[in-house]
Amino acid sequence: MKQVLTAIAFVLLGAFAVTAQTSTGPTMTFDVTTVDYGSIDKGGEPLRKFKFTNTGNEPLIIKSAKGSCGCTVPKYPQEPIMPGESNFIEVRYDTQRVGMFTKTVTLDTNEATPTHTLTIKGEVKTPPTQESVPAGNGGIKQ
Repeated sequence: MKQVLTAIAFVLLGAFAVTAQTSTGPTMTFDVTTVDYGSIDKGGEPLRKFKFTNTGNEPLIIKSAKGSCGCTVPKYPQEPIMPGESNFIEVRYDTQRVGMFTKTVTLDTNEATPTHTLTIKGEVKTPPTQESVPAGNGGIKQ
């Protein structure tokens, strides 16, 4: 009898330990946290998207999203993201700025660990100039 009670006690303690380790609340899980624009021309497409899913068991709320400078502008969903749902953080970089860049976006959420950092990087290049056609007779044969 004593052994049966001891075995039941261990089973109950084990079940309690597993339950205690199960995370509760929202959990923001990203497909990727760094997006590389690669090499793009000046004035190229500025928008990139970071896909995420709420893998937790409560609604996820994004409280704020801030770019590391004025050249990086994030846009985030204002409504709660329900468990199992996916959405996007959109980031626009000012592609009029020529040169290498690495910028971050910091998110503040209602998770137990509330901060996430996303990174964009790449290089904006000045497009090659077209060589001018020499002035002359306009290609007319004489």
